[in-house]
Parts: sequence; structure tokens; C-alpha cells
Amino acid sequence: MPVPGVKADDLSHSAFNSFRKRALKTTRLSKETLAEPNDVLLEKLHLTEQNYLKRATLLLFHDDPEKWITGSYIKIGYFESNTQLRYQDEVHGDLFQQVDKTLDLLMTKYMKATIEYAGVQRIEIFPIPEPALREALMNAIAHKDYASSIPTQISVYDNKLMLWNPGILPQGWSIETLHQKHSSQPFNPDIANALFRAGMIESWGRGIEMIEKECLSNNCPKPIIKLEDSGVWVEFPYNPKTLPKKTTQEITSSSRQSITQENDKMTTQEMILNQIKINPEITRNELANEIGITSEGIKYHLAQLRKKGIVKHFGATKAGYWKILKDD
Repeated sequence: MPVPGVKADDLSHSAFNSFRKRALKTTRLSKETLAEPNDVLLEKLHLTEQNYLKRATLLLFHDDPEKWITGSYIKIGYFESNTQLRYQDEVHGDLFQQVDKTLDLLMTKYMKATIEYAGVQRIEIFPIPEPALREALMNAIAHKDYASSIPTQISVYDNKLMLWNPGILPQGWSIETLHQKHSSQPFNPDIANALFRAGMIESWGRGIEMIEKECLSNNCPKPIIKLEDSGVWVEFPYNPKTLPKKTTQEITSSSRQSITQENDKMTTQEMILNQIKINPEITRNELANEIGITSEGIKYHLAQLRKKGIVKHFGATKAGYWKILKDD
């Protein structure tokens, strides 16, 4: 949609510089094109309509696009529960700034890394791999319905991050479509093209696959995607290594007594599920010690629970965790 009264000279020089620096690292635009004046560059990016700039141009290159597109910013909040907001931030500016500032806030203020050491090397493990989070954020920006006048919203908890974006899937698509090989159909083609030329997204409809692959390679659960009439949710459960440790040794004596009394009335598989609820990272040997049967017996019952679709193990054998999928 063309916007009258705005010229290329009104746009942000820093946004153009950011775009050029990113695009130089790719082969998606020639050096000659990137050396063109801003107005010519916009024309070659198809961000002009006759003598007018498009709304997409203002979102990408204006330092205050909200003058024309209400709600074109990102809200971040840290929640102790669904009703208890602890603190929040808003990220404004051109879309390039929004990506960088949002990721910086999430990685430095809203999520805490767990520190491990490999010899003398210090390793930081974040609750969500940064490449997966970046890809989800880029997808939100490229597919957002900016006519909704509603900001993108990121809700952070101590065990998950939820990203909501106003928008819809292409006609006839479902959640299953996203998990299969599918074409690239961005909701905002002009924005997606500029982000692609800057090397920030791909153009083959592989975003969800890349996010899931990145999560699994870092021993993180796959994100959960949910559709609703007003938008799309992407929920990232945290890497279990970054969650607070809850071992059976930390259970109070009163809690342990209560559990023991309950175990007397439970089947072996119910006792296993009970222990997994207490400590999702519990090992087979630890289960055997808690319940009082052999490790092979635990192995048998876990196989039965898996076969029934009641539990699933994520991550490495000795460093992963259990998740209860449904009650027996």
C-alpha cells in the first residue's frame, strides 16, 4: 500500500546501513546495487509504488513506523504466573532494530543461562537456542498481519517462552502443513523479500523445520504451535538443563512420607509416574532405588509406558528428561 507524503530522505540512515552491512555478507544483492542511493535501492527492492513509498518500506526503514502502522512493535513480559506480570519492555523502531533489540533483551534480561565447563572452557546453555529463537522472531515479523494494529507479544516464564503474533496461515493450511515440506508463502512478501536479501531469512518454507532441528540438536523439546482465530502461538519449553533442579533428596520428610503412603496403594507403573512428576530427570537406577525393584524391572515398565504413549524421554540417555504425555 503506497503512503503519500513520505520520501526516502525521511527514512533512517542507520536502518539502511544495517541492511547494507547484512546484505554484503550474502550474494543476494550485488555490491553495485548496494552502492546505489537509498531511493534507487528501494526501487530495486520493489518497495516503491510509482512515486510513493510502501507501508512495508516504512516498517523496514523508518525509525518510527508507528506513525502510520499502529501496533508495529514488540511487547515482552516476564510472568510469574498467567496473572502475575513481574516486569516488561517494549521494542520500537525499524524492523531491523526490533529483531536485534528483542533478541538482546531476551538473551540478557529475560532468560538465564546455565554454566557448564568442559575442561577449562566455560559453556553457557540457554533455555532456548538463540538460532531457533531468532528464526521464530523473523517468522513473526514476516508473517504478521500489520493491519491488526496489535503488537507482537512475547511472554516469558521460568520454564517456557510463548510468542504470539496476529496473523493467519495461508488458506487451506493447518499445523500439519507447517511440519511437512511446504512452499514459502509469506503474509508480507515485500518485507520477506527485504529480510531475505539481508540474509536474515530463507525463502523455501523451512523455518519450522530449522527451529525444530536446532532445538533437538541442543536437547530442547520441540516448540508447540497453536492456532487461534486472532493469531498464532509458538511455545518453547525450556531446555531441562536450565530448569531448577528438583531431586528426591530435596523433598521434605513430610512430603516423602505422604508419597510413601500413596505408593503403598499404587501399581509399579503408577509409582514410576509419580517419581517422574517429582523429578523429570530421574534415571532408571534412581527409579529402582526409590521404588524397590530391579533396574531391569524399571526398564520393562518404562517400555510399557512408552508403548502406551504415556511417557516419552527427551535428550541423551543419561542427561535427558522424562515427560508425561497423558494419564494412564
